[in-house]
Amino acid sequence: MKIRLLCCLLLGLCLVGCASKQSTPADSFHGRSAKTIFVGGEQALAKRHYEKAIRHFEALDALYPFSEYQEQSQLHLIYAYYKHSDYTEAALAAVRFSRLYPRSPAADYAYYMKGLANFNQDRGVFQRYIETDLAKRDMGTSKRAYSDFAGLLHRFPDSPYAPDARERMIYLRNLMARRELLIAEFYYDRSAYLAAINRCYYILKHYQHAPVVIPALGLMVEAYTQLNMPAMAKQSLTILAYNYPESQTYQALANKYNVELTDNYR
Repeated sequence: MKIRLLCCLLLGLCLVGCASKQSTPADSFHGRSAKTIFVGGEQALAKRHYEKAIRHFEALDALYPFSEYQEQSQLHLIYAYYKHSDYTEAALAAVRFSRLYPRSPAADYAYYMKGLANFNQDRGVFQRYIETDLAKRDMGTSKRAYSDFAGLLHRFPDSPYAPDARERMIYLRNLMARRELLIAEFYYDRSAYLAAINRCYYILKHYQHAPVVIPALGLMVEAYTQLNMPAMAKQSLTILAYNYPESQTYQALANKYNVELTDNYR
């Protein structure tokens, strides 16, 4: 019995010893110079072997955190994470770069890549093959991406990445506005007319140039009508007529409520 207990204790000690000596990904690069690891990472990157490139640049960061290759290595790491679809890691690497090298000539690139990583967070692998309405999904990372691109334009208005950032901001603005309209329609369909109106007002206030402003005004007309508030319904219809007289939404409502399409409403 004592022998069996002693064997168990020795086995436990061996396991603890083995666990304490577990290797890390950087261990396979021990003995290599910073230059060798960096060049190996760049070669892997050039061949689009992104996972291999990540291992090289992570090892360089662990073994030679103050090497002359560190700044460029961190930039490569952001890109490698992004191309490998590790969007969370890409965003974190971009934040880290911005903190470590705030005066770097590539600081705008880090801001841009952070926005791009968050922009793609909601677009998983299934989005490539299955048509999905992103407005129906959580807007958390989309809002972060919008904020990231806005930060880029504020700090680096002349950056070569600025034009693309602006286009993506417009897309995100429209997406977030459409999300609000879906919520407003959800409330309306459940006879929560006041809640629907409040959502529409939010769209008019925060997303003035979004396409969904037109259906939002139309929904306000319908909701006020259901609440038996004809004056407010007419006001919403007048705003719709003045700003979007040729829209299908206005034409449909005008016909539905027998409104004469005259200058009184335009």
